[in-house]
Amino acid sequence: MRRIIEMDTVQIETTNACVLQCGNCTRFCGHHRKPYMMSREQFTQAVDSMIGFPQMVGLMGGEPLLHPEFEWMCEYALSKLGREHLGLWTVLPQKYAHYRDTICKTFKHIFINDHTRPDIYHAPLLVSAKEVYEKLYPTDPKRAKSEMWQMIDRCWIQNSWSACINPHGAFFCEVAGAFSMLLGGPMGWPVEPGWWMRIPKDYREQMETWCTGCGAALPLKRRSSQDERDDVSPMNLERLRACGSRKEKQNLYQISDLQMVQNPEPMAAYKDTNWRNKIAGRYGMFLTINENRFWEPHLMPKWDGTADGSRNLFAEYAEAYKGGR
Repeated sequence: MRRIIEMDTVQIETTNACVLQCGNCTRFCGHHRKPYMMSREQFTQAVDSMIGFPQMVGLMGGEPLLHPEFEWMCEYALSKLGREHLGLWTVLPQKYAHYRDTICKTFKHIFINDHTRPDIYHAPLLVSAKEVYEKLYPTDPKRAKSEMWQMIDRCWIQNSWSACINPHGAFFCEVAGAFSMLLGGPMGWPVEPGWWMRIPKDYREQMETWCTGCGAALPLKRRSSQDERDDVSPMNLERLRACGSRKEKQNLYQISDLQMVQNPEPMAAYKDTNWRNKIAGRYGMFLTINENRFWEPHLMPKWDGTADGSRNLFAEYAEAYKGGR
């Protein structure tokens, strides 16, 4: 487990509304419950709490561009944290290209993923690690618990993704925060200055609450994001029913066999710059790799408002950018 200050990003989860309904979504979007929208008060508290954090602060969803206060949020975050410390996670949905200037002015870093590729897979977060290990060692609960926690302590999400803030508070892991919003609590830590100075020994209560019911740390079969169903373990299915999940009522789930696999599907080809530049082109933007090895958005100088930006000039613009023109 990493200290939060060692993470390259802490995410502010402004909404879990989304234009997509991906299978095994890491934010449980897709009609589980009515989506939330962060209030101005919650957002200012979140941003103010991150002043002094040395790495990146991300705006994420769901789809953050769907928040009706998106432009105000950008303006406030920029005034408090500066462009160098801000990132945006988005699918760049249709009909929001008027945000292009705001995006390029506000965010030094952008992560674009519209899930249109068939090779993007999501881990089955709603498959409980506790249930998997109880099935694996039905007569040896001590071994089941020990091996489960060994896997959780090495979870790839906590070791490569982000801590987060959402309307329920601050969390050591973005998926733990998403579980809290899905299931109606328990709440996270108070959103106050320096909350991100916590270290792994401070995570234990949140880990015991959320990690045992999550399947991220385990080598389980993954599902294409284009499949709208979620993989669910029996215990988590009951939890979804208890919280009134509309996705459960629509039978958009599959009961897991609780079997670990040797080689889970790779998550995605995340380094495909050409693919992401085509998405950025819908907004008249192009991408370069900045000194932090993240994509950085820039405005196309010749964009005429069409889907591909006059012509597919991404390489030309990137070359001109490198040359300082």
